Amino acid sequence: MNIQAMMKQAQKLQKDMMAEKEKIDQQIFIGKSSIVEVKMNGKKEVLGVIISTESLEQDEIEMLQDMIMIAMNDAMKQIDQETEKKMGKYTQGMPGLF
Repeated sequence: MNIQAMMKQAQKLQKDMMAEKEKIDQQIFIGKSSIVEVKMNGKKEVLGVIISTESLEQDEIEMLQDMIMIAMNDAMKQIDQETEKKMGKYTQGMPGLF
């Protein structure tokens, strides 16, 4: 394979990778815990937080903070899994690119 063919193949691979990453960035992920729901996009930006207040009392604020953290981590884990699933075929042997 000559250099031009390799460069063309690399450019196509880069284009395909960026298209997949754009799809992930636009996808919505919802992390959940018992009374908290966090909505994030694939860029790991928090789009919304929903708190189910009917079962919440004043002394449960600490628990609420923990639930928000759990829900956010759940959404981020989903994003990482989706990114690895879609981008892994491009980054085999090159961990940490996304």
